Amino acid sequence: MDVERYNMGFTTGGLLLRESVRVGALFRDLGDWDAVRAQVLQDNLLQTRKASSAKRLAREVVFRLRQLGREELDLLDSAGVQDQVSLVWIAICRRFAFIADFMAEVVRERYLALRNDLAYPDFDAFLEAKSGQHLELAEISPSTKAKLRQILFRMLREAHLLSNDNQILTPTLSPELATLLLAKRAAEARYFPIAERDLRSLAK
Repeated sequence: MDVERYNMGFTTGGLLLRESVRVGALFRDLGDWDAVRAQVLQDNLLQTRKASSAKRLAREVVFRLRQLGREELDLLDSAGVQDQVSLVWIAICRRFAFIADFMAEVVRERYLALRNDLAYPDFDAFLEAKSGQHLELAEISPSTKAKLRQILFRMLREAHLLSNDNQILTPTLSPELATLLLAKRAAEARYFPIAERDLRSLAK
């Protein structure tokens, strides 16, 4: 059986929270992603210096936000910063299955086993283990692997899921977001280092 290739193109920016919130608000007004992207580029909404950077950044932010449903986009617009961070993280995990699997199989499992430290070798071991099924991973150069690792750890810190000294952090989810997550896609609790019972206790 063919295994779907991992999309490893997550080196554009980091969490991109500010950019995601701005673009999400624009979608609320326009209701069309193509129109949103055009408006973002026309107004330089992401405040980049080069047109090529603007196109690349706008493309990535739109791709991520398209992973969210309407209720989630509405919450992104109205929520506090922590829920906005968590919603953007959900979008990232939906877009990049490699990150979703790393969260489920490494970060969350370490957290549940009370091993709260996370280090670069954990990333390296996971990538190596997945290379057997995902042959595209074996083609990644050492320099690209180092950049992917650096960006992923940076995003984890920006998502408030990893401390500066590489300790795994439990997310702070509002009752509204916890309820929405459990109601729509309960399996996606694996994107966070949190036990399902704890997530349910947060829900309304």
